[in-house]
Amino acid sequence: MADDGSISKNVPVAGASSAAARAYAQERIEWRALNIAAVVFFAGAVVFGILYGLKGDTFYLRLATEALIFGAVALSVDILLGFAGLLSLGQALYFGLGAYTGALVLKQVSESFWLVMGASIVVGIVAGLIGGLIAIRARGVYFALITYGLAQIVAKVIYNTRELGASDGITGIPIVNVSFGFWHVKADNPAGFFFVVLGVIAVIYLGLLYLSGTPFGRALSGVRINENRMPFLGYRPDRLKLAAFVLAATIASIAGGIYPMLRGFVSPELMYFEASTNAIVATMIGGTGTLIGPLYGSVILVFLKSIIGTITTHHIMVIGVLFMIVVIFFPRGLLGYLREIVVAKSRSKDGGLS
Repeated sequence: MADDGSISKNVPVAGASSAAARAYAQERIEWRALNIAAVVFFAGAVVFGILYGLKGDTFYLRLATEALIFGAVALSVDILLGFAGLLSLGQALYFGLGAYTGALVLKQVSESFWLVMGASIVVGIVAGLIGGLIAIRARGVYFALITYGLAQIVAKVIYNTRELGASDGITGIPIVNVSFGFWHVKADNPAGFFFVVLGVIAVIYLGLLYLSGTPFGRALSGVRINENRMPFLGYRPDRLKLAAFVLAATIASIAGGIYPMLRGFVSPELMYFEASTNAIVATMIGGTGTLIGPLYGSVILVFLKSIIGTITTHHIMVIGVLFMIVVIFFPRGLLGYLREIVVAKSRSKDGGLS
């Protein structure tokens, strides 16, 4: 009887261990698939830049650079939505603040790429702290509405501030010469500046990829899954959410700092609701919680808007229909769907995750 009792007690433990092993194996397969998708994305971007650079193209290189910039904003949405489970309707606020910061630095202080990056990071951290301390007190739809309201208020203030160009924004931003010691790239060089922005996005992506595997990244996922249990594990959900909010705001601000170098102007429209929704749509199309998905989604969205815009003025309706199709048939996004396919194939191959 004693032996039988010991055996019966060990069964659940073995089952739990087996379940944990399967979950770990599935996670490794999923991240391997996403890493391959990331390699394909960045390798494809390099090939694209070389080919179109040799052709002397300007339009598509500029469009691709813009897609990368807005891809960073989508990445900031993914940090909040995909990892912490927070839907922000105001990420355009931090993108716009970074853009105005970059424009003011370039026009009034110095034509330095690195100074703009530093100033954008500082502005992103400060604005993220202020906005986060206000927003994280609310949950669900109230959190989303607060972030939306903050963006609308600041956009309206800038719209009515003459010193910032009011409704016209800031124009006449000088062409930046990006210095890497022995190598210099001017912002009016489409191919060169494309690779500069691609490098910045790659650094951001790799940093977030590393962070997602740290205890902080795991804890953020825990907040999304079950916030109420986190205090029992020694974590404070409010601090985790604030850290995620500041990180997301900083990334959006960095992207904003690059924008005036590309377009030569900034305007209050950069903080409007459409800019925030574009980032959310790009994240949903690519796949929330995948990190690389928002970059794919941004490229798809920006190029689709450009192509459809040449055919009809109702491109927003077409994008809306596309978004509904993705939400209905691919609720986890294109990369999330591909990830599920890879996992399913692995399960069917030699026992898969058994």
